[in-house]
Amino acid sequence: MIKTLIVDDEPLALDIIESYIEKIPDLTLIGRCENAIDANNIIQNQEVDLLFLDIQMPQMTGIELVKSLRNVPKIVFTTAYSEYAIEGFELDAVDYLLKPIAFDRFLKAVNKAKEGLTVKSPIAQEEDFFFVKADKKLVKIHFNEILYIEGLKDYVIIKKNSGRVITLQTMKSLESKLPSNIFMRVHRSYIMNINQIKAVVGNSIEISEGGQTKHIPIGKNYKDDLVSIIENNKL
Repeated sequence: MIKTLIVDDEPLALDIIESYIEKIPDLTLIGRCENAIDANNIIQNQEVDLLFLDIQMPQMTGIELVKSLRNVPKIVFTTAYSEYAIEGFELDAVDYLLKPIAFDRFLKAVNKAKEGLTVKSPIAQEEDFFFVKADKKLVKIHFNEILYIEGLKDYVIIKKNSGRVITLQTMKSLESKLPSNIFMRVHRSYIMNINQIKAVVGNSIEISEGGQTKHIPIGKNYKDDLVSIIENNKL
């Protein structure tokens, strides 16, 4: 996981970036600060891989913070002022995001940062499976077997071509076990194996299930992310 810290003196900006981080499984938020001094204390005492850093802040600017650090994390500057761009890149910043920040632009910056980082996945890279508890036993499920995952109250249904597995856990806990290059949350109640997507029509995804076409709904809060992946030719 990429350990991430947000620094911005605007609470709304912190909230927006935090909501974006929550959508990207490889990122984990270790803190959010409203000033550079508090951020410096965290960086000195914890491992920080990626820093989303505002520039114009009271007491100490984001640029002054970076210049003061001996071990500098990957930096993505976030600001409303384009005139700082050159100085930001001179500090070897990964990217420079102008507010208001759209999610697709944020995702592009994260992908650039990943190129220089070793992503520590909760699942070993050589593994292509995971285990869930079902029917009083541990059931092994290969990622490529899964069509989609549906959340139903306290249960999760893992739908495969060969049937289904029902396990007692939350969608969020199961999502954390899945590789983000294969699976994507497309609805509050659905996680999709993106390799199984045949088409996107309006607010639904077409897949083939048991030789028949099935439609999976797309939640409005997830559609922009899905469209971004499609436009970047990742499907």
